Amino acid sequence: MPKAKPPIPVFSTPIIETHCHLDYLDADQLPETLARCAAVGIDRIVTIAVSPDNLATVRQLAAMHDAVWATQGVHPHEAEAFTADAAGQIAAAAADAKVVAVGEIGLDYYYDHADRAVQRRVFETQLELAIDAELPIVVHTREADDDTMAILRNATARLSRKGVIHSFTSGRALAEYCLSEGFMLGFNGIATFNKADNVREIVALTPDDQLVIETDSPYLTPVPYRGVPNAPFYLPFVAEFLARFRDQPVEIFLATVRANSERLFAF
Repeated sequence: MPKAKPPIPVFSTPIIETHCHLDYLDADQLPETLARCAAVGIDRIVTIAVSPDNLATVRQLAAMHDAVWATQGVHPHEAEAFTADAAGQIAAAAADAKVVAVGEIGLDYYYDHADRAVQRRVFETQLELAIDAELPIVVHTREADDDTMAILRNATARLSRKGVIHSFTSGRALAEYCLSEGFMLGFNGIATFNKADNVREIVALTPDDQLVIETDSPYLTPVPYRGVPNAPFYLPFVAEFLARFRDQPVEIFLATVRANSERLFAF
C-alpha cells in the first residue's frame, strides 16, 4: 500500500510564489488552484510569460485575479519566434501595474530548441527592453554559464533593478558573479532532490537577502510530492526544506524571502 503523503505545512508568514505558469492549467483547474494556494498561505503569485503567444494571456490572468501578477518576455526555447511585435508588446506592457518584470529570458544550451546565436540576440534585445522599462529581469540559463555571464556583463550596470536567476542550477562562478551584481537567486523543488548537491551548494553560499523561492510549476515538484504535477500550493515544502537546510527557523526564513520578493518585484 503506498505511503500516505504528508499534508502541506501552513505557516504564520504568508508566502510569495515568484515563478510559475498558471496559464498551463486548464481553465477549470485555476479557481481550485488559487483557493488551495490561499489556504496554505500563498498570497501573491507571479505567473511567467514564455512566448509571443502567451504575453497577453498572463497579463489577463493578472488582471482577473487580485493575487496574481505577471511578467513579459520570450523564453530561449521560443527565441526564433521573437518578433518586433513581441518586443512592442513587452515594451507597452511595462506601464501595466501588474507587470513586474521582463522574463523569462536567457539562454538554454541543454535543449537547444533555438539556434544559439538567435538566443543570444533575443536575450540581449530583451535586456535592453528591461533597461528602458526600468524593470527587473527573470533569467533562465541552462548549460550556458559563460555566455549568460558575458551578456549580463554588458547590461548589468544599466539595469536599475537587476532581477533573479530563476531555478538556479548553474555553476559557482555564475552564482558569485550574479550575487556580486545584486541579483537574487531563485530556488525550487530541485533543491529537495537527492542528487541536487550542486544546487544545495549554491543555496549555502547565497546571502539571506538575495534568495527567493518558487515552484516553476507545473514542473519540478518538490519532495515529498515528486512524481505528480507541481503547483504553487506545494511551495511550503520548498520553504520548509530550505529553512532546515540553512539552519533557520522557518518563520524567520519566510519573512526574509518575503521581503526579498517584495523588493525584487516592487509590489
